[in-house]
Amino acid sequence: MRRILLLTKTILVSGAVFAQDTTTVDIKEKGDLQINGSVDVYYRYNFQNAKSSSSGVLNNNVTSFTNSQNSIELGMASVKASYTKGKAGVVVDLGFGPRAKEFAYAESGISQAIKQAYVTYSPTDYLTFSAGKWGTHLGYEVLDPQLNRNYSMSYMFSYGPFSHTGLKANVTLGDGFGLMAGVTNPTDFLSASFAKKNIIGQLSKTSESVSAYLNYVGGKDTANNNSNQLGLTVTAKIVDQFSIGYDGTVKFIDPVTGGSGSWWGSALYFNVDPSEKFGITLRGEYFDDKKGFTAVGTSVVQGTLSFNIKPVTGLTLIPEFRLDSAKDPIFSKNSGADTKSTGTFLLAAIYSF
Repeated sequence: MRRILLLTKTILVSGAVFAQDTTTVDIKEKGDLQINGSVDVYYRYNFQNAKSSSSGVLNNNVTSFTNSQNSIELGMASVKASYTKGKAGVVVDLGFGPRAKEFAYAESGISQAIKQAYVTYSPTDYLTFSAGKWGTHLGYEVLDPQLNRNYSMSYMFSYGPFSHTGLKANVTLGDGFGLMAGVTNPTDFLSASFAKKNIIGQLSKTSESVSAYLNYVGGKDTANNNSNQLGLTVTAKIVDQFSIGYDGTVKFIDPVTGGSGSWWGSALYFNVDPSEKFGITLRGEYFDDKKGFTAVGTSVVQGTLSFNIKPVTGLTLIPEFRLDSAKDPIFSKNSGADTKSTGTFLLAAIYSF
């Protein structure tokens, strides 16, 4: 009997130890899953309230995502999942609504919902490979509204690249320096059979007070036009409550039909945060497209004053005032006549988690 009891106890203890070991192995094999998302809505009123226009710009808006007048609009419902396990990972970032559809203008159907989708592999701590589709590295502003201080977009964002699909490598060089290089399809195209590939690159330097990124995108588009674009983005924290951002870019274009030229832009962002629940951003931008390579077709100056109000965690309200002034009459009055300047009020609500 004593031998039976001893054998039973041994089996029970061994079983408990085995169960502990099994649980430990399962925990170690599980990866890290993170899910976040956002929903944004906005109301925009342009003070010209144009009913007709010889220029065809009734909303008096030639930038991205706010093409409406006197209407409550859904921007985008977005959900992003990232999963990492060991040295590999995957990111799936989906968006639904007019903002996501305009961002993925080069695609159709369900593909327009794919903001980002890529896999990663890090053979070492200082090297990461990514393959798939991701948002562009060029510029100060991004697609997701909760990551911007202004709700309406700059001209440089609207006519710069939106996304890239291909393969890239990120290298950490040490002392705050980083390097990225990659090969992609033509800008913004998820699929581009037979098209020549583009080259992308970035040299970065980050510290507690200053972050700087020198960016490049170059190659041919699907119409075989050649282009090279350079950009510089800098953010400097003066004190905890005040920072300044700079965004500048120039794009050189060589069409197959001839008539090469360029467009360029430059912007400053002044960010003031008196408290965690309240912030102010003033954006001033100059955009020059005198050669007519974008829908602007002239030079324009815009100033945008945005208030960031955060009454509760996750919710941001943005009342915004914007003034656009062009060298030529590209906007429209209520009478239908063309005008060189226009003013806009916008109120946006963004919830992110």
